[in-house]
This record gives sequence, C-alpha cells and structure tokens, in this order.
Amino acid sequence: MIGIDPRMRYRIHCDGASRGNPGEAAVGVVIYDAYGAIAGRAALRLGVLTNNQAEYHAVLAGMRLVEQLRPSAIEFRLDSELAAQQLSGAWKIKNAGLRDLAARVRAAAPADVPVSYVHVARSENSLADRLANWALDRTSPDSPNEF
Repeated sequence: MIGIDPRMRYRIHCDGASRGNPGEAAVGVVIYDAYGAIAGRAALRLGVLTNNQAEYHAVLAGMRLVEQLRPSAIEFRLDSELAAQQLSGAWKIKNAGLRDLAARVRAAAPADVPVSYVHVARSENSLADRLANWALDRTSPDSPNEF
C-alpha cells in the first residue's frame, strides 16, 4: 500500500462573513502547504446568505480550490464551531439548507483523500477573515468580484 505523501498535505483556513445575518455574504480561503507556505487564496462575494451558510460556502470554495493541487490529505480550519462539528460528523445538521450544503461539500471532496475539520480560535483564522471582509468591502452587489 502506498502511504500518504506528506508534501501533498494541505491546511485550509476558511471563513464566511455575513453582514446582517442574513445579509451580504462573502468567503475568505487560504491554503497552506505542508511547509506552511501559502499555496492559494480566494476572496469571493456570495450575495445574501446567513452566516452559517457563508461558513459552509467557504469550505466548499476551499474544497474546489485544493482539488487542483491533487492533495493526499486535507485539514480544514474554521472558526465556526458549528460548521466544524457538523462537517466532522460530531453534531447533527438539523437545518435542511445546511444539510444540502454539507452534501455538496462531501461531493466536492477528492476521492480517497482524508479530510478533517478542526475548530480554531478566530485569532488563528485572521487571514481568511480579512479576505472575506475585503470581498465585502471592495465590491458592491452590482460589480464583479475584483479578487
């Protein structure tokens, strides 16, 4: 059996932001490689969503970005305890909309790649948070995303 290539492990910091809950929402995603270097990042405006929906969309964006890097293992770090616990299977997902988003996240995961979800303090997720807020601050609902 071939082992997991440690060089292809990625740590993804994700954050969703919603101003108004529901309100204008955006996500920030930062992908770190095994050496701690930034391998990718994104800031995307989403339209009107709740904060929890934005958190799930941040993970989905991270999943879609990291698949291009052909990972051997993925660890998502989120400052949303709800999203981290629900996606890891520790907590039930009672909201139908979040269940649908969780199914989309699972479907987007690369086949045969271990994926984990870890809750971290907001201070450990500051770059992803800044990217999400940048997307909200830099774009208007009528303009294309600039990032």
